Amino acid sequence: MLELGGVQVSYGAVEAVRGIDLQVRDGEVVALIGPNGAGKSSTLRAISSVVGFRGTIRFDGRDCRRVSTQGLARLGLIHVPEGRHVFTTLSVHENLLVGTTARRRRPDGYSLDEVYDLFPALARLRKRLGGALSGGEQQMVAIGRALVAGPRLLLLDEPSLGLAPKITRSLFAALAEVASRTPLLLVEQNTVMALKLCTRAAVMVNGRLVLEGTADELTDRAALVASYLGEEPAITAG
Repeated sequence: MLELGGVQVSYGAVEAVRGIDLQVRDGEVVALIGPNGAGKSSTLRAISSVVGFRGTIRFDGRDCRRVSTQGLARLGLIHVPEGRHVFTTLSVHENLLVGTTARRRRPDGYSLDEVYDLFPALARLRKRLGGALSGGEQQMVAIGRALVAGPRLLLLDEPSLGLAPKITRSLFAALAEVASRTPLLLVEQNTVMALKLCTRAAVMVNGRLVLEGTADELTDRAALVASYLGEEPAITAG
């Protein structure tokens, strides 16, 4: 479904992504983990054609270099960037309706009612303005808006960033339901939650992929993964 070959992203003289190869197959959840500044977000931006890149990126056989960001969204490549980016002057329900514009006639995606079932808190807040929501509620809106857009592949950038542990657990429980019907490419610093959700993962450091494997393989190599992330070796998917 998604294939990256030798992808490089630079900002002036700074090389953010240094020739990575990565695949996401239909039915998979792939996690891209790594420390701050590793190049993870830049990778997602390149896939969505938000930033320029060298190398090749293909989505469902199409060359992403030849398709605009809007065009990729209409094809079902939906990106939830870091920072939520809800429309603060629109209600929860209106924010969700915005997402339907990318789906057009494609049958993929969730209905509004399905999003409210997935995130019950939003059902009670459907008339509240986006700017009056908590961080966790805004993240639910951002993901819900992406789901009604009809993703054939969903890119998620740091969905748990800044959220309390209880909200993070609730959010990842919802993402597990999403993963049962939609492939995901997940950028996440919460390694424990990422490895619980994903089928495969890759560790990114200084713009390069330094370690790849299944979630079980990387969990078994917790000390090595933690060394790359600069963490204590306490990673467990249990």
